[in-house]
Amino acid sequence: MPLEPNIIEGCVKQKRKAQYMLYQHFASPMLALCMRYFRNREEAEDVLQEGFIKIFQKISTFRQSGSLEGWVRRIMINQAINHLKARKLVFLDTDPHILGNWIPEEGPSEQGEQLFKHEELMKAIQALPPGYKVVFNLYVFEGYSHKEIAEELEISENTSKSQLSRARNYLRKILEERKK
Repeated sequence: MPLEPNIIEGCVKQKRKAQYMLYQHFASPMLALCMRYFRNREEAEDVLQEGFIKIFQKISTFRQSGSLEGWVRRIMINQAINHLKARKLVFLDTDPHILGNWIPEEGPSEQGEQLFKHEELMKAIQALPPGYKVVFNLYVFEGYSHKEIAEELEISENTSKSQLSRARNYLRKILEERKK
C-alpha cells in the first residue's frame, strides 16, 4: 500500500501523526533488513530506532524524484554499517591467491524444490560472524559491488571478496549440518 503524499509533507513539518504513519509503513521491512546485520533482535531494534531518528531529521532532504523506500533502505543500511564500525568490526585481509575459485552457485534441485525454508536461511545468515555477515548482506541482498563494499567499509576489494567467499563456505557448512 503506497503512502499518501501528504505524509512526507507532514513529516517535514514534524507532525507526530505523519511520522507515526511513516514508521508503521516501513518498520517491519526495515526491522527485517536490520535483523540480517545483527544476531540479536534488541540490537537490530536499536539500529531501527536510530535509523528512524535519522529519517525524521533528514526527511526534508528527500527528493521525491526517487523511491521513498529506497531512500529509507539506504539510511537503514548506513545506520547498520555505522553501528558495526562503532563496534570496531574487524575484517581479515586475505591474499587473493588464497581465495582460489569462486564457490559455484547452487541452483534449485532437479525436482524444483526449495532446499531450505526462508526462516532456516535467515537463521543461518544471522549465525554468520559479523564481518562475513555485513559483506554477504551488502553483496547478496543490497546488490553492492565489491568496490562499493570496500569503499563503504574502508577495506580492500580483496577483503570484501574474501569475506563473501568465507561467508558462503560458512553458510554451506551450517545448512549442510541442518539438512542432516
